[in-house]
Amino acid sequence: MAMGKYSRVDGKKSSGYGLTITIVLIVSLCLVGAWMFMSSWSAPTESIDFSANERTKDVDTTTKSDFKSEEVDRGSKSFSDEKNDETEVVTETNEEKTDPEKSGEENSGEKTESGEGKKEFDDKNGDGDRKDGEGEKDTESESDEAKQKEKTQLEESSEENKSEDSNGTEENAGESEENTEKKSEENASETEENTEKSKDVFPAGDQAEITKESSTGSGAWSTQLVESQNEKKAQVSSIKWKVCNVTAGPDYIPCLDNWQAIRKLHSTKHYEHRERHCPEESPRCLVSLPEGYKRSIKWPKSREKIWYTNVPHTKLAEVKGHQNWVKMSGEYLTFPGGGTQFKNGALHYIDFLQESYPDIAWGNRTRVILDVGCGVASFGGYLFDRDVLALSFAPKDEHEAQVQFALERGIPAMSNVMGTKRLPFPGSVFDLIHCARCRVPWHIEGGKLLLELNRALRPGGFFVWSATPVYRKTEEDVGIWKAMSKLTKAMCWKLMTIKKDELNEVGAAIYQKPMSNKCYNERSENEPPLCKDSDDQNAAWNVPLEACMHKVTEDSSKRGAVWPESWPERVETVPQWLDSQEGVYGKPAQEDFTADHERWKTIVSKSYLNGMGIDWSYVRNVMDMRAVYGGFAAALKDLKLWVMNVVPIDSPDTLPIIYERGLFGIYHDWCESFSTYPRTYDLLHADHLFSSLKKRCNLVGVMAEVDRILRPQGTFIVRDDMETIGEIEKMVKSMKWNVRMTHSKDGEGLLSVQKSWWRPTEAETIQSAIA
Repeated sequence: MAMGKYSRVDGKKSSGYGLTITIVLIVSLCLVGAWMFMSSWSAPTESIDFSANERTKDVDTTTKSDFKSEEVDRGSKSFSDEKNDETEVVTETNEEKTDPEKSGEENSGEKTESGEGKKEFDDKNGDGDRKDGEGEKDTESESDEAKQKEKTQLEESSEENKSEDSNGTEENAGESEENTEKKSEENASETEENTEKSKDVFPAGDQAEITKESSTGSGAWSTQLVESQNEKKAQVSSIKWKVCNVTAGPDYIPCLDNWQAIRKLHSTKHYEHRERHCPEESPRCLVSLPEGYKRSIKWPKSREKIWYTNVPHTKLAEVKGHQNWVKMSGEYLTFPGGGTQFKNGALHYIDFLQESYPDIAWGNRTRVILDVGCGVASFGGYLFDRDVLALSFAPKDEHEAQVQFALERGIPAMSNVMGTKRLPFPGSVFDLIHCARCRVPWHIEGGKLLLELNRALRPGGFFVWSATPVYRKTEEDVGIWKAMSKLTKAMCWKLMTIKKDELNEVGAAIYQKPMSNKCYNERSENEPPLCKDSDDQNAAWNVPLEACMHKVTEDSSKRGAVWPESWPERVETVPQWLDSQEGVYGKPAQEDFTADHERWKTIVSKSYLNGMGIDWSYVRNVMDMRAVYGGFAAALKDLKLWVMNVVPIDSPDTLPIIYERGLFGIYHDWCESFSTYPRTYDLLHADHLFSSLKKRCNLVGVMAEVDRILRPQGTFIVRDDMETIGEIEKMVKSMKWNVRMTHSKDGEGLLSVQKSWWRPTEAETIQSAIA
């Protein structure tokens, strides 16, 4: 029978039983088929490339990524555009994953994207090799996701590590479903951990918009890699700041108040005790504030009065009040604008000098001048009305706080003395040098001090000497006049005029330095002698004085042979003598100069003036801590402020170019303190200074100096590599300063902070500064 082979169960044939078996088998097959159909519809099995394992992780990761996006959005409004891009990517991934036929392709696409994130991360660390097969889909949304990837590289690196773990799962085809679920839970735990870290990466509050340098938020870095590195540094124990316990108190100048060194001097005959004597190690303490200190009065009102509590010294008012230097008036110290030689006001005296010799041409031919022994610097303060920059200096001596008064008034000044060393300026840079009863014995010791002025004076420049030997006939004055006349004649200085100011009952002699070597070559005696050809007139940092004269340059292609353009054209004019030189940035010097000028014009106009939250009405005293061509100062020329351009001693010597532009500056070593009083500047600017400086000295000491010379509520702007920016930010935060903005791009960073009023409660005694 046809059924015979199925009907034998227990040795007996039964057609009915065989039919039953057949029906059962058919029903069973139907049920199995239905079950298989339903199973394949609900989820792929492990037999299909183990995609269920991968998909479990994908879905979980997507959920956590969405959560992180919400956290970032709460922490940073400025990153909203980037967050939306991230959300779009996540949505697209979810839509792709709903198609089981594309599960393998989805996994490939996800690994490619993670691989790209890993490559960008690894490239930062020096090994960015991409695996074979990666990068096939990353170009589809590269431009849309660029910002997202830039700010989340650290997160994507973590994603890539998890992706590599899942690759190992795929290779191990025998892994059980239980292990798959376990790994999904581990990955979810890692994702939650990274989510918590992301809250630290993006601090709460407004952030700087990294696509615009002009933003004014409190700031966030453009990449989480950088933020994470800086966060690790910030977690290191904070610097323990203390207040400096010194004899000078709130007026402490480390290199001028080193009593330990001053007591060891063998002689003070040449004012050695007024010169710089820096301690072996820069102080790392913060200078205290005078009791009752207030924010400085704005310019130009500050020229007439300052808060007494800011510079609480009355001795000068008592001694010089009758000469209208300074007077007490309630809570103010007032400055009538007078001086020893111009009791009736500086403006009258300035006009008197112009009338005495019109070729001076204030603000036209004469733009940058040096005022020696300046008192409270009223002469320089009123020359601003004539478009003239006057850099005034005087020693820290018995004329208590004269330079400090000048700076508090908003007038350029510094503490210095004509002693045994050259002044910290290049040779042949000042258009005019002025001395009004400056108490300097020019005629002694072969005229060594006057010869130093000759070094600094531009060929064709003027020396204005307003002192009693010019107009008084006492025996002492007559003797000094004769000695000065002999010396200036031997120096080939030409006496242009002697005039008397009838109102102030004083007189002034005006000399001019020669513009050729003809007179030098025709002298019957080589006295004072000409300097050796090997003597560099621009060498000025800690160089001893020599009683000799440098020849003037007669070659029109060299600096000093031709007078600069008139102001204001001179600030934008490329010096002709730069033609044959290579610039600091590698281009021909003239191209370098122009590019630098245009760059700073753009930065200042589009970012500094409008986008950083700086109240420029309070900005008067400004310092560029690493000036190159003076482009930063030139870009600010139309504002009612002045800029001290500092050229560090280990930087290219571009200071002569700055003077050629009608600006001024000084050489300085930032491993030492600056020769100025505390709370001098309203704004400090440092462009790529600290990254090079930290190779030579400790940045903590430098930042203590920055704190010393910056006024409370003053602004500190730093441009440098991001690693250095992170270090600086850590230190300013430890001093309780307010970070106003951070910005980074292509490995470079910008930091803008405002100094607070905070002072530590603990004190540190500086033994070298105890008198």
